[in-house]
Amino acid sequence: MSLCTIARRLCLSKPSSGSRLSAIWAHLYSTEAAKDMGAKKYKYPDVYDPYGPMPPPSEKVVELADRIAALPPEEIKQIAPALLLRLNQEPPQAVSGQGFGFGAQVGSGAGSGKAEKKAEKTVFDVRLEKFDAAAKIKIIKEIRTFTDLGLKEAKELVEKAPVVLKQSLTKEEAEAIIAKIKAAGGVAVME
Repeated sequence: MSLCTIARRLCLSKPSSGSRLSAIWAHLYSTEAAKDMGAKKYKYPDVYDPYGPMPPPSEKVVELADRIAALPPEEIKQIAPALLLRLNQEPPQAVSGQGFGFGAQVGSGAGSGKAEKKAEKTVFDVRLEKFDAAAKIKIIKEIRTFTDLGLKEAKELVEKAPVVLKQSLTKEEAEAIIAKIKAAGGVAVME
């Protein structure tokens, strides 16, 4: 039961004047009452260890730590990836900061080029490099099948070789077009 509930029951069980009730309420809500109750303040420990006390490391572990500390910085950087590979664990994934406003980044101009990976290309263009003169008509017909060009426009396009035939294709579509042009007698590449 709370202290307030006890005070109410005491005051209501015995008829008393309003001054006695107000004195009890004043005592309950005063800072002196908190001191009288002997409330303990919790003190946090200097170091929080969620796993509790641990035994000291073995001699083998201490020796290994000394050997690692003696390595040059380049080799120390290689320890974590080698351990992950040896223990068959996946390397940690980088967390993207895109979308978060962190303000001005200091010194991000020079070193950022090395850290970023080159994005894998997903959109390709097909370029006609050259063709056999004897296969010109076959190539014009083949170009008309995958473009919306008329006979005259397709002929002009083939005669301008090297020229981009089609843009913004997936890898599979581009490879299919290149195979068709190769079968017709031309040479096409993916960009």
